[in-house]
Parts: sequence; C-alpha cells; structure tokens
Amino acid sequence: MLTRQGVLATAVAVALVVAGRLFGIFELFLLGAGGAALVVAAVAATGLTRLRLDVSRQLRPDRLHAGTPSVVELRVSNRGSRRTPLLHLRDVVGELGRAASVVLSPLGPGEEVTAVYSLPSDRRGRLSVGPLEVRVCDPFGLAGLSTPGAPVTALTIWPAVEEVLAPTSLAGHRHDAGDPSGLAVNGEELYGLRPYVDGDDLRRVHWRASAKRDELVVRQDEQPGQGQVIVVLDVRSGVYQGDTFERAVSAAASVLVASARRGLLVRLVTTASHDSGYGGLSGAGGGGWANAGGHDHLDAILEHLAVVEERNLGHLATLVGAVERPGGAQGGPVVVVTGAGSTAASPTHSLGLDGGASARVVVVSFTTAGAKAVSAGTRLIVVDDATPFAAVWNRAMAAATPMTVMRS
Repeated sequence: MLTRQGVLATAVAVALVVAGRLFGIFELFLLGAGGAALVVAAVAATGLTRLRLDVSRQLRPDRLHAGTPSVVELRVSNRGSRRTPLLHLRDVVGELGRAASVVLSPLGPGEEVTAVYSLPSDRRGRLSVGPLEVRVCDPFGLAGLSTPGAPVTALTIWPAVEEVLAPTSLAGHRHDAGDPSGLAVNGEELYGLRPYVDGDDLRRVHWRASAKRDELVVRQDEQPGQGQVIVVLDVRSGVYQGDTFERAVSAAASVLVASARRGLLVRLVTTASHDSGYGGLSGAGGGGWANAGGHDHLDAILEHLAVVEERNLGHLATLVGAVERPGGAQGGPVVVVTGAGSTAASPTHSLGLDGGASARVVVVSFTTAGAKAVSAGTRLIVVDDATPFAAVWNRAMAAATPMTVMRS
C-alpha cells in the first residue's frame, strides 16, 4: 500500500528516530516521529477511502487496418455521495509492459468525465488493452490503493490495404446452365421453359415455343454465377527477406478486399493449410451479401491475416496445382503471393508455370533485390522494396494481357 515515496519517508523517519535516541537529540527524534505519524495518517486515510465508480472503456474502432488511427475512450462516473480524491488510471497496452496513464481531478457526486488516449496501430496483429487499474493516493503520495476498473479488451489490427484494382479482367464467370438458342432477356441467360401460371408477366411468354406446344410457356431465366478469385498466400519460412512478408500479407488483403467490393466471391488459401472457402459481396456496388457469412466472411479472412505468421510448413507448387486444376477455381484467377527467396530460380519456375502453362495464375513476388530475370509467357508481377504494390499491380491489371511480365 505504501508508494515509493512512502517507503522512503518511512525509512527516513525510522533513521531519524534511531539517531535521536542514540545521540540524545530530541529534535531529530521529534522530526522522525512526525514523519512516521504522517505515513500512518496517509495509510489510514487511503485505507478508509471508499469509491463507487462506474468505469467503462471503449475502443474506437475495435477493428481497423494498420496505419488507421485508433483511440481508447475511458468514461468514469462518481456514483458515491462524497467527492473523490485524485484518481490515477493506468491501462496496460500490449505485452511489453507499456501502459497509458491518465490523471483525473477529483469528481463530485454524480459527476462524469471522459478521457481519451491513442493506441499504436502501425502494425497488424492483436493488441491487448488492460486490465485498467484505478489508483487512489493521499495528497502527499505516501500511500496508494488500487482497484480494478475495466477488464482486458483486444484491438484487432488488420493488414494495411492499398487501393488496387480487382482482377475483373482476368476473372471468369461460371454459368450453371445455358441454352443453345442463345436467347436472352434483359441480359439474363435463358435457363429453360415452363408452363404459364396465373400471375406470370405476359412479356416473358415465349410465343414461338408456345405455338409449337399449343400451350403458353414462359422463359425461366437465371443470372450468371458470380466470378471467383482465389488468393494463395505463401507463408513458408525462408521465402521472404527483410520486411517483405508484411508487404505480401498486405498485398493479399488488398486484392481480396478489392475483389469483394467489386462483387467477386473471394477465397484465401495459405501454405499452412488454411482455407477460408468462398464468400463475398453480391453486385458490383457491394450491396448485400451473396452468402450466409456476409461481412463475416471477409472479416474472418482479415482476422486470419492479422495474425498469420511464417511457418515451415506446406508446398506451394502442390497447393497451386490443387486450386488451379479444372474446377478448382471455377475459371477465375488464382493470385499467388510469394517471396523471391534466396535462390536464383524465379517463382514461376518453382511453380512449374514457365511457358504460359496456366493463363489463370498470376504470381506476385516480393523481393528486396529488385526484379529477377524470368521466362516470358507467364503472368508475373515482381515488386521490390522501393515500389508500392498498388502501382505495380494496377499497371498489370490495366494491361490485362494474357501473357505479361511486370517489374517494379
């Protein structure tokens, strides 16, 4: 309960009392006794303090992309009938022993005050905040009493997202069925014919087929299926150098977010056996969700990317082959995000994609040594540490040619 100042004051008081008795100096004895009495009074006053506080903590926002400002709002209300002493609030931030300290002036009965402090959000991950400790000290700072104020809460920091183009020019759209006649109404494909029932729009009556069948039949149309994009993130140890792994995670998040906003179904697969499955926004405008997961699907992907780490696990070439084979990505593009590594072989050579073996695979390779020489005939985007990913990616998407090698 004693603070550092209290412990020091107690030691000095005891030393003065002992010196006064040993040397027969009444003034030293009196001074030491007075100091000891002050410490005892401080401990008694602090121990008798009764607080009735309502303390709440709110993160604004509680999930964000790296580089986005985030603040903690502390709200403290005095529910007691007496004025509070000076309040010291200490909130632990992160796992390195750092803490935010806030000092609040005495609060009257029923008074409420709000304090705000900023959180570090420059890197992705999960940042624990708390527990919050409310500490009361006597006016001299000799004794203190601590009480818990708020539990631990977590801030999820998603990877930074750059403004990139969705790979719509590369994305194929699947069709569950078609019609040989090629007839269409309002951009919808003719799925089949069915008998007319009361309430059907007469404009949808297929008059030619009705004449042949001697009964009214109407068009049964079906919207084309949504395009799909798979992002394969290489998380193997030793593939990345320097800070290129963080840039690779950010690039994967950027492509996934841009694709979902464009109305494509997105899927994240990593070499550490994580597979998010498909999900995404319905419609190019991003209104409404096409799957039951809704926003939860993209949020779950970003949650995983917030904590993903390099692991000595998996085989990239096998994984890409599994998701790229016919039916694996339903005709949509496969964006492979990897590092240049320390070998002389290009990423496309390691994947067995040289010579344009698969026009659907786009390889994004991050390197700290500049672009490496690669074979022509393969989509390859090489990003060095001096060039923003968005600039190189958008240039490649704008070109949108079947066989392109882009270098930063």
